[in-house]
Parts: sequence; structure tokens; C-alpha cells
Amino acid sequence: MGKEAEYFSKDFEWEKLKEEVESNPSLSYHFQTFDSNSPSLPSPSQDSQAWNQFHIRHSTGRFFKERRYLLKEFPELLSCDEYSIVLEVGCGNGSTALPILRGRDNIIIYACDCSNEALERANEMIHASNVGSVTDRFHPFRCDFSINGFPKWLACDSCQGNFLQKQHDQISDVKEKKETNLNDLSSLGESKCCIGGVDFVTLIFTLSAVPLHRMPTAIRECFSVLKPGGLLLFRDYGLYDMTMLRFEPEKRVGFREYMRSDGTRSYFFCMDTVRDLFTGSGFTELELEYCCVKSTNRRNGKSMHRVWVHGKFRKPF
Repeated sequence: MGKEAEYFSKDFEWEKLKEEVESNPSLSYHFQTFDSNSPSLPSPSQDSQAWNQFHIRHSTGRFFKERRYLLKEFPELLSCDEYSIVLEVGCGNGSTALPILRGRDNIIIYACDCSNEALERANEMIHASNVGSVTDRFHPFRCDFSINGFPKWLACDSCQGNFLQKQHDQISDVKEKKETNLNDLSSLGESKCCIGGVDFVTLIFTLSAVPLHRMPTAIRECFSVLKPGGLLLFRDYGLYDMTMLRFEPEKRVGFREYMRSDGTRSYFFCMDTVRDLFTGSGFTELELEYCCVKSTNRRNGKSMHRVWVHGKFRKPF
């Protein structure tokens, strides 16, 4: 077995990077007020199509590497109760779901994406792995949560309104889930209105692809399907990340919001924005910090400063 890769997240100080970037005149356009009279942006359907085309171009899966650091950053996924349910939002090709399935042999994942192509790649990737009982534990489905919300079979209106009363039943019944195959969508017969909500929601490099004005609605959707006490695990692009500074002025489509040439978008978060978005939707903040990683480009030897925002948020009991 190979040596486990080391992982670092504090290679430099974010405040020092901020000072360097904001004092560089060639980068000043990133911080200018955005003209709200700019041309109209793509429709939600065009956004989804752009991501579908993106996954077609990267269908080999080499673009996305398995996120092996995930369980170090979010150890709660290893120490959770048996048959805990994870909702992986924006699953892409399965690079987040796979290490979770590997790390916990009785966890159940429902994985959604707005791209049918991504879901096909994720299904292929997961089933090609050596993960045990994957058919019973991985369930992909198409959904654009920022537009249509999540399907009611995750958590119906009645259950969302009565989560506290149902909490005791869900805990005492957890060992029966395997036998009743509650995690199987086809088993939600007349006696089952939904799966009763989820224990975790993972938003790993997903929210940044949602237009800023739709983010509050998207986060409230995540809040609505979590069981009381459930965790939302967040990681996404941070302000002053190298990839943000590479965008040219004409790629700006909003303040800290950019559109790539292929039609996909990206927003770059500061911690205050993340805090306001999640606490404003009812979450309690548990952890929130910048991950600052310095690496070297093997081709040209240049240093690269990567910035991500890491967060953990709880739905109150």
C-alpha cells in the first residue's frame, strides 16, 4: 500500500496575499464596481447545458481527481452513525462521493447534478471501483437545486414540518433501513412518503457555479432537507485564488463572479459572504476558514497560490 499523501492548508497567510493582490495595479479591475447594465446572462437551461458540454469534453474523468483529502477535512463522515444518509449536491463525476463510500462501508449517498452527462460519468466511476455494496449505497439523480429545489422524496412537506417529532423514530429505526431497503427509491411505496431527510449535505465546489442571486434559495433548499442536527459540509473557491486572478476583465459577469469561455461560471467567496449566506438561511456556524495552499507548476516552475473556503454548518435541533 502506497504512502498516504500529506495535506497542507496553511502554507501562507490570506491577509498577506490580499495585501499583495490589492496593491497590484494590473489586478485592480477585479475590485471595481460591476456595471449592472451589462448584457443579459445565460438562462438557467443554458447554464445546465454549459456544464453538460463541459462533462462531455472531460468524459475520461482525468480532469477530476478523487478528493482523497475530504475525510481529513470532514472526519464526521467517518464517525457518523450506521446507514447515515449523505446528499452530495453537484456530484460531477463522483470524485467526492467515491472517497466517502470507500471510507465508510455502510454510508448511503444520494448524488445530484444538473448535468446528465456528469451523472452518467459518476455512475460509471463508482461502479467501476472496488467499493462494496455500491448498488445499494449510491443513488444518482438529476436536479438543479437552485432552480427547482430538491424532489419531495428526499423530505416531503409533512416531514419537513415535523422533523423534531420524527427524530426519535429515525434514530431507533436506523438498523432497519438496510433490511427495508429504505435507501432504494423504488421502495418508497404508499407507506413511505419520503426517505425522511438526510444527515449530511456536501457542497464541494458547487455553490460557486450558482449565480449569486440564486445562492440564498439554493442554501435554503439544503437546509430544508437536512434533519435537525444535520451537518452541511462546504468547500469552494476563495477570494484571491489564483484562478480568479487569471480571469480577464471581459469575463466578469458580476462582483467576484466570472464566466469562462465555455459558458460555465465561477464565484469567489470571502468568509463574510459565506457566513452571511448560511447563517441567514438558519444554519449555525461550526467552522469557517480559508485554506491557503502553495504549489509549484511543474512545467514552468512558477508558484501558485490557491485559496479555498472551508466551512461546517449545523441545522439547529
